[in-house]
Amino acid sequence: MSLRRTNGKIDEDLIWSTSGVDVFEPSIPWRTFRWRNGQKHYSGTHWSSTMRDHVVYESRLELTRLLYADFDQNVTAVFAQPFLLTTTVDGRKRRHVPDYLVLREKDVPLVVDVKPRHLLTRPKVNFALAWAREVVLSRGWDFEVWSEPPEGELANLRFLAGYRRDWLFDEDLLTEIRQADLHGATLSEAFHAFPRHPDWKVRAAVLRLLWSQHFVTDLTEVLSRRHVLARGRPRWSAPVDATSLIPSTRPSSTAVTTNRPIEYGDLVREDM
Repeated sequence: MSLRRTNGKIDEDLIWSTSGVDVFEPSIPWRTFRWRNGQKHYSGTHWSSTMRDHVVYESRLELTRLLYADFDQNVTAVFAQPFLLTTTVDGRKRRHVPDYLVLREKDVPLVVDVKPRHLLTRPKVNFALAWAREVVLSRGWDFEVWSEPPEGELANLRFLAGYRRDWLFDEDLLTEIRQADLHGATLSEAFHAFPRHPDWKVRAAVLRLLWSQHFVTDLTEVLSRRHVLARGRPRWSAPVDATSLIPSTRPSSTAVTTNRPIEYGDLVREDM
């Protein structure tokens, strides 16, 4: 395994099986991200509330995965293009750079490769993901192939991500809303439950608490004034099993994590 440090130097030949996650802290993405007129993919940077910093992405689908990581309360860190894996497969030297390394509070680290679903049937893509998966699983980490999530769910997450910057909100108002008994209340009722404050401010604060998951609701459908708030952990929908399309190069008893879209719906309109 090789890492690129913040000073530009490369640490090569790190031992994959024994290197701890702490080695990634002073590292930068392996590849240099470029922008040019006419390029087929859309690169950029996303301000991550998890990292309190910008994280790079090379496609809109990678940006989607960053949104899901940002929303997941179990995620503690996300590293883009985290390392270069090198190994020998079928007598040839192979190299692979995963898209993300996701560190989690209650689970082992997760290595993520982001691929559109239509590419997963290509033999070259299949082969690269298959051997990368075997290497990752061999050290007890999880491996995920992330493909397109449900459209409505993604639209909701994009909308709620606009409320991820915690310093923009009135903490006294957030505390007042947290202390109120809104379990079972609709969004409309929550938006109008604090008449001492401007409507726009209350609305923004309630949506902030949805993003931070103080409140949860069914976001598989378009958010509306009829959505009911609850307390508790968000529900997860059935995984889109993109990893099942990748053949294993040898039998493995280790479970493979696939994308687990969180159950959310669509946008809360301004006229609610």
